[in-house]
Amino acid sequence: MTGFDLVVRSRRTITPEGERAAAVAVRDGKITALYDHAAPLDAAEDIDLRDLALLPGLVDTHVHVNEPGRTHWEGFDSATRAAAAGGVTTILDMPLNSLPPTVNVAAFETKLRAAEGQCHVDVGFWGGAVPGNVKDLAPLRERGVFGFKCFMSPSGVAEFPPLGPAELRLALEEVAGFGGVVVVHAEDPALLTEPGGPTYQEFLDSRPGESERSAVAEVVRLAEETGARVHILHVSSASCLEVLEAARARGVAVTAETCPHYLTLTAERVPEGATSFKCCPPIRGAANRDLLWDGLARGVLSCVVSDHSPATADLKVPDFAAAWGGIASLQLGLPAVWTEAARRGHSLGDVVRWMSTNPATFANISGKGGIKPGNDADLVAFDPAADNPVDASLLHHKNPVTPYHGCTLKGTVLTTWLRGRPVDGVPHGRFLLGEQ
Repeated sequence: MTGFDLVVRSRRTITPEGERAAAVAVRDGKITALYDHAAPLDAAEDIDLRDLALLPGLVDTHVHVNEPGRTHWEGFDSATRAAAAGGVTTILDMPLNSLPPTVNVAAFETKLRAAEGQCHVDVGFWGGAVPGNVKDLAPLRERGVFGFKCFMSPSGVAEFPPLGPAELRLALEEVAGFGGVVVVHAEDPALLTEPGGPTYQEFLDSRPGESERSAVAEVVRLAEETGARVHILHVSSASCLEVLEAARARGVAVTAETCPHYLTLTAERVPEGATSFKCCPPIRGAANRDLLWDGLARGVLSCVVSDHSPATADLKVPDFAAAWGGIASLQLGLPAVWTEAARRGHSLGDVVRWMSTNPATFANISGKGGIKPGNDADLVAFDPAADNPVDASLLHHKNPVTPYHGCTLKGTVLTTWLRGRPVDGVPHGRFLLGEQ
């Protein structure tokens, strides 16, 4: 074959059918075909990674970019640079923490203007479901958001309040009417308490696993009654798995995700005062972590996404009751998950399914999530054996705060291609719009 723009060869190409030696041929930003590794092909550029792995670009459907309004926390330029450095070629931005939050079309247009010309990877957007904006949901969907984020407990910012049970039902009924999806921060506010003091254990005790289980059960009940499709965000408590598995067995349209920090970090090893580890829901114990891995292996949890929620260092005061809750890990998700996955006997194909294929499928992002003909040529050269020492000051995130600082992870991203072009510091990401 002749006339390809790019051919990338690897003896460890991760495809939807499994790992194989292959040459991936690219034309006009799309994967045209997969050939044998040594096939003679005519291309403007032909790269042989040999035994390095070739992955599809990761799809992170849970990223808080915070621009406009809190751009000093994070912004589209810094967030998408970090994404590309971590092998992530598609992100979906969450609707809160920006000012204004994305709860109507006017706010969405404001966000699009803020992001224009800054994106180093492709970016899509969630809308928000808050009290009083039910009539804004369909117009937001028509404008191109991928679905709607809501909270059942306080979000941490006053401009994005939670939905009570009646309001949640109304939102689910509305979104079910046009075939959309609602993604839910599920913690039962009745089971949350104020931390009794500044320690991590007191913070952990204030957000028990039962608060997640209770909220997930309520979401499942309402989804079953309304026919809405729902997705449970950032599951940290393994007590949710039984509820989710039973719901799926009954045919309820519910999916769920977890995050790298819940799969790699444990409560027992959180240093006192190290509020870079604080997030909501919290990092729990090692036994709970093992059960999350089991739920992931069995498909009860289908996606692993970052919930990248950064803040300035001054908000991470060394008091778990007072510090801002959120973990910055967008650039580190792949090596963090691969480090622990490999230790537990999982393959690179498993990691790709959890971090690329399944997120693209759940959010209905076309052309992403796999190395196959017709998809965008979003590719990642990855050395799974390389040591990756983490220095927060060298990350692309806007603020050098991460619980992984000082850790040595396994696996390094060497090159990221977006639609067949290396991500090279010149923004060429596109806005992705959901089905209208």
